[in-house]
Amino acid sequence: MRAALAGAGAAAGWALAERPASRLFGTGDYGDVRLLGRVAAPGRVWPVAGLAVHLLNGAAFGIAFDRLGRRGWRDGLVAAQAENAALWPVMAIMDRIHPDRRDEHWPQLVTNAPIALQETAMHALFGVLLGLLHERLVPETD
Repeated sequence: MRAALAGAGAAAGWALAERPASRLFGTGDYGDVRLLGRVAAPGRVWPVAGLAVHLLNGAAFGIAFDRLGRRGWRDGLVAAQAENAALWPVMAIMDRIHPDRRDEHWPQLVTNAPIALQETAMHALFGVLLGLLHERLVPETD
């Protein structure tokens, strides 16, 4: 449970940093909460759905991180960047199915350098936060 809390806490930190990151990288209103929420739920409820899915993903990542015996911010950073690289091809699918892509509100995702940089930075933030929170919340076992 504590590893899940560490992951959800790191995902919450990511969610709080999305607007400043979007401004920094010039990606408009792009962010993972919207990416997930607009696929998961129609209409006005997408922010709640997106945040819920994002936090659940973070919790699952925290559990996997713990079960793999990882600890510390460096392990968190490496794990989060590995996940980012592994999941990046999914952006090609999002380019086909996401409502913000279908109505051309967002540019193409999979080949968009500012979005790739934002995702790399946000995964770095998540990984560092996960590692730090995990160290505080999950006692080391022998």
